[in-house]
Amino acid sequence: MPLRLRHLLPLVVLAAMMAMLMLRGYVHSEILADYRIRSEAAADTVPQKILDGGPVVDTRGATPTSLDVPDHRIVLTFDDGPDPKWTPEVLDVLKKHRAHAVFFITGTMASRYPDLVRRMVDEGHEIGLHTFNHPDLSLQSKKRIDWELTQNQLALAGAAGIRTSLFRPPYSSSADALDNASWPVTQYVGTRGYLTVFTTADSEDWRRPGAAQIIRNATPEKGKGAIVLMHDSGGDRSQTVEALDTYLPRLKEQGYRFDNLTGALKAPSAHTEVTGVELWKGKAWVFLVAASDDITAVLVVGLAVIGFLVFARFGLMLLLSAMHTRRTRKRGFVWGPDAPVTEPVSVLVPAYNEAKCIENTVRSLMGSEHPIEILVIDDGSSDGTARIVEDLALPGVRVVRQLNAGKPAALNRGIANARHDIIVMMDGDTVFEPSTVGELVQPFADPQVGAVAGNAKVGNKNTLIGAWQHIEYVMGFNLDRRMYDVLRCMPTIPGAVGAFRRTALNRVGGMSDDTLAEDTDITMAIHRDGWKVVYAEKARAWTEAPESVQQLWSQRYRWCYGTMQAIWKHRRALVERGPSGRFGRVGLPLVSLFMVVAPLLAPLIDLFLVYGLLFGPTGKTIAAWFGVLAVQAGCAAYAFVLDRERLTPLISLPLQQLLYRQLMYIVLLQSWITALTGGRLRWQKLRRMGQVAAPPGESAPAEPGRATAGVDGGAP
Repeated sequence: MPLRLRHLLPLVVLAAMMAMLMLRGYVHSEILADYRIRSEAAADTVPQKILDGGPVVDTRGATPTSLDVPDHRIVLTFDDGPDPKWTPEVLDVLKKHRAHAVFFITGTMASRYPDLVRRMVDEGHEIGLHTFNHPDLSLQSKKRIDWELTQNQLALAGAAGIRTSLFRPPYSSSADALDNASWPVTQYVGTRGYLTVFTTADSEDWRRPGAAQIIRNATPEKGKGAIVLMHDSGGDRSQTVEALDTYLPRLKEQGYRFDNLTGALKAPSAHTEVTGVELWKGKAWVFLVAASDDITAVLVVGLAVIGFLVFARFGLMLLLSAMHTRRTRKRGFVWGPDAPVTEPVSVLVPAYNEAKCIENTVRSLMGSEHPIEILVIDDGSSDGTARIVEDLALPGVRVVRQLNAGKPAALNRGIANARHDIIVMMDGDTVFEPSTVGELVQPFADPQVGAVAGNAKVGNKNTLIGAWQHIEYVMGFNLDRRMYDVLRCMPTIPGAVGAFRRTALNRVGGMSDDTLAEDTDITMAIHRDGWKVVYAEKARAWTEAPESVQQLWSQRYRWCYGTMQAIWKHRRALVERGPSGRFGRVGLPLVSLFMVVAPLLAPLIDLFLVYGLLFGPTGKTIAAWFGVLAVQAGCAAYAFVLDRERLTPLISLPLQQLLYRQLMYIVLLQSWITALTGGRLRWQKLRRMGQVAAPPGESAPAEPGRATAGVDGGAP
């Protein structure tokens, strides 16, 4: 599958989900419904013969006419359906008493329940149109009337493969109720080929007056024929069903026949078979409506899952990070019996085309308060990275050159050349504070600690994208690390600032190139080997975050895909015993839920925000969205306080949630597509600008790096 298609597919999936939600709202009458009802008007333009005539009005010809139902014939009509509960019960009673009826269906209900429409036709009943959305047509334009009829016919064609020539306007009653506003509608629909069917007896079942009263209202006088109005939808129709079971046999005993309208009038059937393109359009419509309902139901479940995960994660982060803070900040706290750790350590700096950043990185290390040796492993750079370091001629700094073999190979080369038992690893675009190394290695006072995660922070946070990543680093990464530390399942030692015990590295075979997230891979391997992995919040490192959407995409794509690879690689931990099993049954599920499932489902929050704004309930939707945002803001503020950061960047949090979340979703979905299609993502090195020259509050080096940086490639 070409890479371009992998980029496109996540956008297509997101657009398809939004389209399904829009279709669902469209069909459920939540955007186009018009509940206005016109008040009565004069009737002087309505022909008197129509007002005094029968309930069936034919305006298809030049002269309007009306028809009446013969004596002892009753045409039962049911409006507003089909309904999944009441229509089957009405059909069962009709079938029981061998009676036929006319069902005036709405397009919205027919689109959602096509099987019921098909059953009506199969059991010999007649279908009429009752518009798509049930508006008062006297308040609508001709264009809207045409749309209501066309959409209703489309739903009918998809459900039963037919068209119908029968029509009943919403909110209508008997023909003598026609007036100057409703008569033009009747005339117009006649020009579109429809017979308009009014009533002679209204059961008023919508009032729920009781079965006995419904029967009285629906019974014609002195053997006259009638078109009786009932409803099979729009509310509780239990009284209608009850009345119908008595009404049908009683009137049959009085000599009445219950027939379709065209049967009672001895006219050709109102149904016409639909074929060809129109039939397939109808079937496609019904299929898409069903799909939109099914997909929406799945998305609602997904929304519930993401809601649970969001609040569960926030709850765990707040509770466990507070425990972590109380433990590490209490007076007299030490990491272990060998505290403090004062022995020299080796700092490895893998570098590939880092000319713009490498001098800043090395000079920041020269200010370390802890004794260190510095190894810059040049992984075949073509921009003079190694020469820049060598020209600095700084004491304690060594350069190790190798042909380009990838970041894991560079780190393994550095481990082999390191002189000390504690090894610090950092990226070539990162700068350390003077206290960083000392704070990072103190947990090794505990002999059970095999690796330590430092506190990676965004150094270039003066742009909008930088501010968003700053929020993510402080809240999403460092607050998470406090939580994972307490749970003893830290999933990742950040490449920008991490430390390892050489013994732990050797026991797991060093850095591996099996995944694109070598830092996550090695961390999981160390957990499975029985070592502790902890978080040192005071070991701060300042790194250069991507400054463009394209660069951010590339970085997060690699992270997401690499994390998924690492989870899959270490999946056997789920069934193993000992430390590996504990990490597998605690760490892997949490990482999968919070780092894979939750980001994949998070955009549902915003999709349903758009849905709620368009289709309602608008107030509750806005309140719910801002409620989630308030919880996120509270957690973010707490994280910022713990990290002693200014709260100003949180102003951009609402915009971050709307835009950043969609980007992370697309990146994660693209990673899933790459994994499922068997693709293998190559390393994607980011273009560095060298903007993080020194930690905040410190002076930058006097002479910045002299060479120009490369752009792509790098250590996989």
